[in-house]
Amino acid sequence: MALPNCSLKVNREMLDPGFESYRLSLDSIPTYNVELDAAVAEVKLKDSQYTLDHVRAFGMYNYLHIDPWYEDSVYFVDSKDRVLNLTVTLDTALGKPCEMFRFESDPSSCEGEQLCASLSLTSATWATLSDGTGKLTLLRTSKRGESSHIKWEPMFSERLGEPFIIVHSLAHVLSHVYTIEVLLLRVQKDPSDTKGSGFSISLEWITVDKQVDRIEKNIKKYGVRKRRMMKGKSVPHYTAVEPRGKGIIVASEKPFAFTEVDGLPLEEPPAEDMEVENSDPIYFWQQTEEDVTVCVRLPEGTTKDDIRFKLTVDCLRVGVGDHAPLLNGQLFAPVDPEASTWTIKDDKSLEISLQKRSEGPLWSEVVLGDRRGEYLMSDEQKSQLQQRLSYLTAEDLNPNPEKDKPPCNAQEMEDCDMFPEDSSTLMRFDGATLKPTHVVSLGSHQFLFSVHIDPSEMPAFCLRHDVDALLWQPRPNQDNDIWEHISTFNALGKATCMQIMLSASKRDKKRVFIYRQPTPVDTVLFNRRQGRQVGQVAKQQVANLDTNDPVLGFRATNERLFVLTANNLFVLKVNN
Repeated sequence: MALPNCSLKVNREMLDPGFESYRLSLDSIPTYNVELDAAVAEVKLKDSQYTLDHVRAFGMYNYLHIDPWYEDSVYFVDSKDRVLNLTVTLDTALGKPCEMFRFESDPSSCEGEQLCASLSLTSATWATLSDGTGKLTLLRTSKRGESSHIKWEPMFSERLGEPFIIVHSLAHVLSHVYTIEVLLLRVQKDPSDTKGSGFSISLEWITVDKQVDRIEKNIKKYGVRKRRMMKGKSVPHYTAVEPRGKGIIVASEKPFAFTEVDGLPLEEPPAEDMEVENSDPIYFWQQTEEDVTVCVRLPEGTTKDDIRFKLTVDCLRVGVGDHAPLLNGQLFAPVDPEASTWTIKDDKSLEISLQKRSEGPLWSEVVLGDRRGEYLMSDEQKSQLQQRLSYLTAEDLNPNPEKDKPPCNAQEMEDCDMFPEDSSTLMRFDGATLKPTHVVSLGSHQFLFSVHIDPSEMPAFCLRHDVDALLWQPRPNQDNDIWEHISTFNALGKATCMQIMLSASKRDKKRVFIYRQPTPVDTVLFNRRQGRQVGQVAKQQVANLDTNDPVLGFRATNERLFVLTANNLFVLKVNN
């Protein structure tokens, strides 16, 4: 696994430390209901699709697709194998969804279990479609906003092996040739995985362009030009191809790597690690409430001039000469670079003293995701730890319930407070070399959702940072800081902005919870606790949906929310 070499830099000006809470508003949300002629083409998981990855990839699939170029339009596939479109011109006069394309699916030709049909709107005039049996179809749609009544025309259709879903696609012009990049996701049986679930995850990056037909030499047709395969052990939270196909970005709990190109396996030479005598561990470290001391082992004969040292508020890079860095990545917590120092000890080790910016909290690691160091605990720290854990060996569950801080009750924790065993990573791979160029350890920053803000750019993604939800926009054209913090949803670290909260019982009516960011108030309000005037208020609204059916799809724009169930499409007007 590639080590972290960069970090996500939070724009502090977009954080609101004074944010208090959301106030429940009784303002009604106009809600409109469209009854469907045929049910949505939902495909439920089979007994053989029993893993968590199957649930994440297919069981939680969003059946509703919004058009990034024309946000008044949404698309879905129904049980009659029709791609249907609903375009909103007037909320109070919604028509019936229109058929844009009808395909023929053949489950008997499927090499594995049939999946749900998936759709990706590739450009303003193109779309890609999977029928759920392993066939990929490219569709020319014309300009959908201007000609929403024109049926889509298939330009390419080919079987590509086991069934898949489309997770992203885009179109661009490469060497004067119109080219389409498509990302396909599969969960496949893996006989070599004897200790795990028995399945592995594959991401296939396919490039389609216009080529001279092999039979009809004078006619150019669309065909697959290149196929690149990635393998991993967890369904990615986020994956997308960069504009012009220059690279790919993947966020996942377990790392991905390219394994083959056009069916040929990649021969990956072993990485040339820095030669260090008995290199396990590479460094030792200890800490107090004020600082962290790191002792990095060095090759014999290393001098001060050989050291390559770079320290910023939240990143550390340590190397020797032109070799790969010994320590490189995002620090566990911010430090004060000017108060931090380094020195060579006994010509065998580099001692680094890092001054913590905030005293008190203890670090669990030096560099996020780097497990090659050994933590040396002082006698005082060992004694404190034994006292904190003493209740685990006591006869009573809580031997001292009168303490200010009684033991944590795991049953009181919410699902979103549980962190995965493996630290998630965000990786950018170069499209030419197929090697990672940027790696970020996400640590406890849990993935929440992705959204297309600008169709000319990659989808943005939202991560949990403490109690807030921060929105990040990939900027692959920038040499540094290729992920930009562009917005913050206050106190939504435990929820998704404008999310659907599904009822625990299928018999309950479905409700939509809407969280509005702080806006100025017309009347004078005072905080009774602090005795100060309140100039802005953040609101929470609740809308009830007249259905007991499970929610299959959900999309949001600045004006509307679209909610898709098996037999209905609801449109909620959230802004005028």
